[in-house]
Amino acid sequence: MSRAISELGLLYLAPFVLYAALLVLRRVYILSLDHWTRSVIATLSLAGLAFVLCGMLLTGFFAERHEGAYAPAHIENGRLVPGQIQ
Repeated sequence: MSRAISELGLLYLAPFVLYAALLVLRRVYILSLDHWTRSVIATLSLAGLAFVLCGMLLTGFFAERHEGAYAPAHIENGRLVPGQIQ
């Protein structure tokens, strides 16, 4: 679960990283508040949320699905048999 959350977090941060890379390529000071206005941050936040939404949808559509019935863990002959999909 933490992997899924961290992947979505990276998708959210991607527009900010790309904008910072653009500022570096333009050879301007990245930490200057002139380049991080409220409208820029709002636009980057919306782009990050769009990336997260697309990532969630694509994961939902293309994730590996296991078909079959789930057999819960049980005891056979005194031994614990773990649950599995049959």
